[in-house]
Amino acid sequence: MTIAAAPAYRGVAGHAPIALWAVPVAELGGVARHVLDVARVGLPRTRLVVLCPPGPLADALRAQGTPVLAEPFGPQAGLRASVGSLRHAVRTLRPAVLHTHLAWADIAAALAIPVSWPVRLVSTEHGIAAPGHDAVYHASASRRRLMAAVHTARCERFDALIAVSRATADAMRVTWHPRRDIVVIPNGVDVVAARQARKPGLRILSLARLAPEKRIGELLKAFSLLHRDHREARLTVAGTGVEEPALRRSVQALGLGDSVTFPGFLDAAAALASHDVLAQLSVWENCSYSLLDAVAAGLGVVATPVGGNPEILPTRCLVAADDLRGLAAHLEIQGLELSARPSLGSWPSVAQMCARVVDVYRGCFA
Repeated sequence: MTIAAAPAYRGVAGHAPIALWAVPVAELGGVARHVLDVARVGLPRTRLVVLCPPGPLADALRAQGTPVLAEPFGPQAGLRASVGSLRHAVRTLRPAVLHTHLAWADIAAALAIPVSWPVRLVSTEHGIAAPGHDAVYHASASRRRLMAAVHTARCERFDALIAVSRATADAMRVTWHPRRDIVVIPNGVDVVAARQARKPGLRILSLARLAPEKRIGELLKAFSLLHRDHREARLTVAGTGVEEPALRRSVQALGLGDSVTFPGFLDAAAALASHDVLAQLSVWENCSYSLLDAVAAGLGVVATPVGGNPEILPTRCLVAADDLRGLAAHLEIQGLELSARPSLGSWPSVAQMCARVVDVYRGCFA
């Protein structure tokens, strides 16, 4: 690339500047949801192009009319192929901004883009836990130390750093020690009209991987206490994962019978529409779309006071996972007392989130 660095955030010959989003996931999940929301609403006065592996995310983006480069990119492709795909995309598109999501893309960008190239590097951190909780993302202490050192180095190469919650930003500062400011831009969500139609009820929903860090075993124990007093209560444990056999055994041991179901994958919107309370007892969350969607749809919510959860929920919705009686009481209140259910208040919409992202881009050219 031989073009000079742009003095302002603007495109070429009257065209809007390009923001190339590099996303190393093919499947539909939390980060894919973020990308799809932004692509659906659009970045103000900016052309969005997404680089991601072939798969459901690429297909969904195309269905929305978003330009997609479905290339070898991400852990399955390997670092060399990912760097090559990223470098080729930047050479071809000449974006004003390369915006990376998740560690693989962050590291690939730092390796792929020479300092002399005029493209600005921006990253959004979706998944980091504070020390003491970081085994959620890296099982071994040596791996955690290595990745922290790598991110400390790559942060020096980036022009802007975004975090999806204040807790995420705090964890980045403590773990990576970046020398530049971190901008907090929470995941935007739009409130749905269905909120007005909610009724009391004890149809409890878990929407999470069936993994140890989601602590669904504790939810089953708390639900058994609730079920003693409310035989009509029902629990849906949606999702799949390694814990499913053990959880099914727990259901039988607790004598819950048909009161708990394991339907596997469920469409999130449909599941929220047919339940009264979302329970999420994770060891750590950054800015949970499940919580945001549940609150936006008018459900009761019970969650652990970790990570970004207290930034979304009032204290009346938060309880420690090992407080089984407290969990049961919170489930009951959130199900039966509509006035106790949370609301989003002044939480940013998707459009407001997109506008704030572009403000960060413009700041890189100031």
